[in-house]
Amino acid sequence: MANNNRLGELLVREKLISLSQLRHAQDEQQKSGQNLGYTLAKLGYVSDDEITSFLSQQYRVPTIDLEEYEVDAEVLKLVPKEPCERHRVLPISRTGNALIVAMADPTNLNAIDDLKFLTGYNIEPVIASESAIHSAIERYYNAGPSYDEVMAGFDEGEIDVVGDEEDVNLLELEKASADAPVVRLVNMILLNAIKKGASDIHIEPYEKTLRVRYRIDGVLTEEMTPPLKLKNAITSRLKIMASLDIAERRLPQDGRIKLKLGKGREMDFRVSVLPTLWGEKVVMRLLDKGNLQLDMSKLGFDPKPLEDFMWAIHQPWGMVLVTGPTGSGKTTTLYSALSDLNKIAHNISTAEDPVEYNLHGINQVQMHDEIGLNFAMALRAFLRQDPDILMVGEIRDFETAEIAVKAALTGHMVLSTLHTNDAPATISRLLNMGVEPFLITASVNLVLAQRLARKICADCKQQTKYEKKILEDCGFSPEQVANAKMYKGSGCRTCNGSGYKGRVALYEVMRFTDSLKEMVLQAASTAELKMAAIRGGMNTLRSSGIKKILDGVTTPEEIMRVTIAD
Repeated sequence: MANNNRLGELLVREKLISLSQLRHAQDEQQKSGQNLGYTLAKLGYVSDDEITSFLSQQYRVPTIDLEEYEVDAEVLKLVPKEPCERHRVLPISRTGNALIVAMADPTNLNAIDDLKFLTGYNIEPVIASESAIHSAIERYYNAGPSYDEVMAGFDEGEIDVVGDEEDVNLLELEKASADAPVVRLVNMILLNAIKKGASDIHIEPYEKTLRVRYRIDGVLTEEMTPPLKLKNAITSRLKIMASLDIAERRLPQDGRIKLKLGKGREMDFRVSVLPTLWGEKVVMRLLDKGNLQLDMSKLGFDPKPLEDFMWAIHQPWGMVLVTGPTGSGKTTTLYSALSDLNKIAHNISTAEDPVEYNLHGINQVQMHDEIGLNFAMALRAFLRQDPDILMVGEIRDFETAEIAVKAALTGHMVLSTLHTNDAPATISRLLNMGVEPFLITASVNLVLAQRLARKICADCKQQTKYEKKILEDCGFSPEQVANAKMYKGSGCRTCNGSGYKGRVALYEVMRFTDSLKEMVLQAASTAELKMAAIRGGMNTLRSSGIKKILDGVTTPEEIMRVTIAD
């Protein structure tokens, strides 16, 4: 704390910051526990470069650009990750009996003494910004094995085959894989996907290349291109982990990998193998139970749409439909609704394909089309099980829609999903399936359409300006164009240079009012239903997105990517 106070006094004396800015930073520092220099930089009062340059001149200690410097792995082994994080330091190089260490605060004698005791070397500090040290620690200490390390000593014919297990313990796999490069490569692909927050992994063979891509925040990015000769070895390894038939290469297969990551954390991978022209493509969906958000108030709902949705799911009977493309968060919304409805007094059954997360207190049934267990059969069985609330993974055909509607009309609450572009189009989809208009108006309580838009990265968020035409094309009113403050991510290590980190849901909630029901009975078009719903207070997906832009959550480009103009 004394060093922090000293730094603050020096910066004020040199007129790099004002006294009021120092006091504000000290208040923020008390709350966050971060270093004063880091806090000042984060608040924008002074840049990282200005702090490092100032400290270098003040204490006559050289600075270093960690992004331009490559640290030897042997030097990193001298100091474990934990003391580096605790003291905000990074070992750089070794010369004789001296260890050169990058430090955010070169006057931190406690850190210097600890490192000297730990390594046995004399410590010579150089200065780097705290954010640069933090990024370097993450880069060097959290990195998996390098590609060259994985491929060293690889035998082209080598495929590591392990026993068929229900659960795969990743820690045990890593220990047992020292002599199996393909196992290490597959583990690295899975681990890196978890670290980067990917939702899907794509392993794709082509005529002359093999490509690995991750879907991060809804957008695919290329991760690596292993040698083409490994395609069969990688696919076979994943099939073994997912308990699939490694001899079958002509038919699609589906399976599941369950990894135990330590500290009680589990990660499920839903595996799909598809034969293509140049080999088998593998796509894995990551299902992290620890990140499942079941709090309705935290999903991104605005107050009025949330009120309408909660009203609909708490009705004694009827149907609530959630629509949107694959990967738009429909399952999370339905699980959140079920979690809210999950009471001792309710018998809840779900028909899912596949069951993505296990929910305690809810009877979940996995579909098996190969033996005839489909959504329609499961629904018929549920109705003989004294149900209160039913959830159908997806209404795909007339048979399923008919049973779901009849269930909603006979005293049951039915939740389900459809694939439509927006909420009003859901009515047309049901009509096209063959459901009678009077059954739709009698059963449907509410339709919710949703999309997921990427959020601006909090670490590189900055105010920006957009051309008037872009904002008008997005749907902003003249008043909004004149007064709106816009933000954008400049790109940093946290967001891998994309400017986006995480996603937020956009909702279009259409409560099925009496006037809308009357329009359906009079064969109104989808466009007419949409205009009537908007007049009744419905916010469209685009208008929901515009609100998120004005709140500084996302950008016009992102909203135009995931929604269409009204």
